[in-house]
Amino acid sequence: EVQLQASGGGLVHAGGSLRLSCAASGFTFDGYVIGWFRQAPGKGREGVACISPTDGRTYYPDSVNGRFTVSSDSAKNMVYLQMDSLKPEDTAVYYCANGKFPLDVVINYGFKAEFFNFWGQGTLVTVSS
Repeated sequence: EVQLQASGGGLVHAGGSLRLSCAASGFTFDGYVIGWFRQAPGKGREGVACISPTDGRTYYPDSVNGRFTVSSDSAKNMVYLQMDSLKPEDTAVYYCANGKFPLDVVINYGFKAEFFNFWGQGTLVTVSS
């Protein structure tokens, strides 16, 4: 059974940092990308980082580039999202999801939630001003 579980959220002041973790099970990373998304109240899901664990390639939208860093540990089936210089507008529930396609799909066709297959339960990040 495929499972993805995000953890590590919490309350942080603006300018602070958090590191989220995504524990994956039931599949190996070969041929998959792992995406981090967030959903703020009343808004749709927004992709914030994507990684191809097998080759380490990453993709970030302009909204978070330079502040967020995604990494993976294939031996542990873990993906991480390091978030620095957090802003109140980063407040959201953060999710990880998998997609069985190359990272070039995200780069060329957009970082879209509907491309991704399995989703884990999210973790809440609250950034206070």
